[in-house]
Amino acid sequence: MPQTGYPAAKTGPMIDGRCGNWNGAAMETISLHEDFGVEVRDVDLREGALDDLYPMIRQLFDRHSLLLFRDQTFTDTAHMALARLFGPVEDRQDRPEPKISPVTNLMDDGEVVSGARDHRLLNLQANFLWHTDSTFLPAPALANILVARVLPSRGGNTEFVSTRAGYQRLSEEDRVRLRGTYFRHRYAHSRAKIDPELAKGALFTKWQDQTWRAVWTNPETGAESLYIASHAFEVVGMEASAGLAWIDALLEAMTPARAVYSHAWRPGDVLIWDERATLHRGTPWPYEEPRKLDSLCVTARDVDGLDKVRPAA
Repeated sequence: MPQTGYPAAKTGPMIDGRCGNWNGAAMETISLHEDFGVEVRDVDLREGALDDLYPMIRQLFDRHSLLLFRDQTFTDTAHMALARLFGPVEDRQDRPEPKISPVTNLMDDGEVVSGARDHRLLNLQANFLWHTDSTFLPAPALANILVARVLPSRGGNTEFVSTRAGYQRLSEEDRVRLRGTYFRHRYAHSRAKIDPELAKGALFTKWQDQTWRAVWTNPETGAESLYIASHAFEVVGMEASAGLAWIDALLEAMTPARAVYSHAWRPGDVLIWDERATLHRGTPWPYEEPRKLDSLCVTARDVDGLDKVRPAA
């Protein structure tokens, strides 16, 4: 069982300071949680400014892992343009061009999904497990850029923890052990936790199992993070049940209540997070009410440290 310690909590948002300049003005950042995350103020993410703005966004991203921009007038074009500055945009549908992926209970005709056994609703509920996006793909995600479009009257928060801070709370013995550990990831594994029939869907059986090192080192900062997800089903070299038990214990160690930042969405919110250094999950809302968030995942590359988490040849 991982051994963890947690320092005394700090209360309330904190001014993190001003970091760099954009169009002659310093960016103000407000801490979201003692472990990680900042709200970036006085920044407009519309298309015209993005090329100049990106270097500072990337610096904040590597340092803080979770960025919040409020009150944005953020078009689909701007969404795609910002994602492409981070890297290649992920597409799980093999389309000629990647498209924005809605995270929603709305059907194509605009009606709300009905029926507790509807696979679209079950898939949304699988997102309530602590996870990192796309660990089951041959090249996993570096970042997700999520935009609020339609919000329910209550509920539907998105929650985050820092696996950088969580990794540092582990004992030295656990950290050393994890540096030599590899997890295997399978999309159907997380879906089977919600419904075995859901896990049989073509989308969830499309890719071969993927193996990644358990610790991802950020090449820009040198910071280590536990790289784990609800999709992790096996520890390489361990007996199956023991490996699953260790994965579950590590997920629990990463996600104590005090480590969680719970984001209550507002219209105009844009969240960007580092998939290498966080876990996240959705939370329920009244399912008869529509909710729509637009997501673009960016694929990690060797420059992001991907080559260092691949298994040795």
